Amino acid sequence: MIKMMLKAAVAAAVLIGSAAAAAPPAGAPAIQSRDGYDRHVTIKNRTGWTMLRFYASDSRSDDWEEDILGSDVLESGQDVRINIDDGSGACIYDFKAEFTNGQELTRSRINVCEVSEYTYTR
Repeated sequence: MIKMMLKAAVAAAVLIGSAAAAAPPAGAPAIQSRDGYDRHVTIKNRTGWTMLRFYASDSRSDDWEEDILGSDVLESGQDVRINIDDGSGACIYDFKAEFTNGQELTRSRINVCEVSEYTYTR
């Protein structure tokens, strides 16, 4: 359910060249941990390739769960602001992005409580 809400929020926020805030779908409850940390991260694609899929999973998990972009993509040069907060209080997440050139980039142990932007480059 949490991943589906993140997915819907990302789908609404993918804007060309913009770091617009992703809002939960209308009527959906906002998910937020009670520790006061902001877990919004702007994902920037500067690879030259289109990002087809993006995953953010608690580093303690062995599962990637669902693709947060869903049916949307993130073109090179585009940004999307995602609320990574799943309500668990976790700050350390692993990111995985898949691109049109077949490349899969995995980044481990990103502290979303401290990082507000994450850029994918070549």
